[in-house]
Amino acid sequence: MSFELVAPALKKSASPAVPDMSLKKIERLDRELMKMFAGSFVQTGVFNRTLVSFQANKETPIYRWYKFKEGFSAQLIDYLLRLQNIKRGARLLDPFAGSGTSLFVGSAAGLQTEGIELLPIGQQVITAKKVLEHFSKRDFSAIDRWQQTQPWKDNGRRVSLPTLRITLGAFPEETQLSIEQYLSALEAENERVQTVLRFALLCVLEQISFTRKDGQYLRWDYRSGRRQGAKRFDKGLIPTFDEAISKKLRQIVDDAEGDRQDKLFVVPEEQGTVTLREGSCLDILPTLRTAQYDVLITSPPYCNRYDYTRTYALELALLGVDEQKLSHLRQQMVSCTVENREKDLLRVHPEWQEAVAIADRQELLQAILNYLEEQKADGLLNNNGIPRMVRGYFYEMACVIKECFRVMKRRAPVIVVNDNVRYAGASISVDMILSDIARSVGFSVDSIFVLPTAKGNSSQQMGAHGRDPLRKCVYVWRKP
Repeated sequence: MSFELVAPALKKSASPAVPDMSLKKIERLDRELMKMFAGSFVQTGVFNRTLVSFQANKETPIYRWYKFKEGFSAQLIDYLLRLQNIKRGARLLDPFAGSGTSLFVGSAAGLQTEGIELLPIGQQVITAKKVLEHFSKRDFSAIDRWQQTQPWKDNGRRVSLPTLRITLGAFPEETQLSIEQYLSALEAENERVQTVLRFALLCVLEQISFTRKDGQYLRWDYRSGRRQGAKRFDKGLIPTFDEAISKKLRQIVDDAEGDRQDKLFVVPEEQGTVTLREGSCLDILPTLRTAQYDVLITSPPYCNRYDYTRTYALELALLGVDEQKLSHLRQQMVSCTVENREKDLLRVHPEWQEAVAIADRQELLQAILNYLEEQKADGLLNNNGIPRMVRGYFYEMACVIKECFRVMKRRAPVIVVNDNVRYAGASISVDMILSDIARSVGFSVDSIFVLPTAKGNSSQQMGAHGRDPLRKCVYVWRKP
């Protein structure tokens, strides 16, 4: 069912130094894009925030093991594959693979899936799931033994737990000792079992720590001894290492063995494959062959200042990421934090001239960038890196969209999950800007599905601009 969208009301700036005409121009251009895409906007009760997030995975075997907060649900991927009538044997691409949900759901449906993932935590989750698919009965017995006998408790040796500056003191002393004994004890097992034991530890790190992921940073419990902000944070009950790891190992064995039993009734050749390419999609996409994929499903980083290298710092430290590599990872990501420096896109790939030119011509984007620069010049932004981040995000996504068009087959759908954002009172219609870039690249815009419950403002802007709703959407583009 199509519906009419009303352009979001733009709040007047608190300072007369920034002329109202800048916001009025953004509002006018936003309305013009809405008219252009009026036939594409669709609201449906099928999509909701539980389905289009990790929430629906909490009770789903296998997908519930690691809480990748920024991921989408297995149920969403299953629904989208059926909605687009994707047949067995088709090739699926996810250029922002995260923890691999689209890859494993696609593989279970008989697709040949390929994912690109930059962050080592996502890579490790995908690798561990692949390893478990080839576990022997003896391997499962080893994990079961660890869960029941807790061999690390009798281990006198310790392997020092790697840390970063932002993770120092993240665990109670007794917990850190247990982790180090666990890391030492697992070295006695074969490589497959070691991979899964380390994965189980990654799954419980946040739970047994003084920290909680909070988008742009780690929030610290008052018991950590770290300096607190104005409001004291109490995480509540922090389980012991022995309790948390044993429960997780039990869950992994139960889910994986249940999955193996289900596969006894599936013809082996009907199961698809999972291929992971490690690195940035900006580097890897240009190396892929033209016109080889039948469907693309992904959720790129949002333009919301979230810093994955900080929120996943505990996991990255355990995986051996040091300070230098952490900084490098941050700069390799598609620009989504205020610390991202501008990338020389034409140096990365000279053939992106057209994509850059398309972003240059996108009027709403340019009006937003001009407004943010005005705000910066007048000292009205809470971080001067916001204009650079927003510019980098859309220009880099234009290059990603250009490459996606090249590698897709004719009539192939590209499905993207994303959020709209707001900075300095200006609503940024990420859905329409990216869809307009996709249209300019050559895609048709089939649908922009709008979730029925819109998202409120960020905490940084709530005081100044209220809780005006922002759209969260699922876009479907198609290569003609």
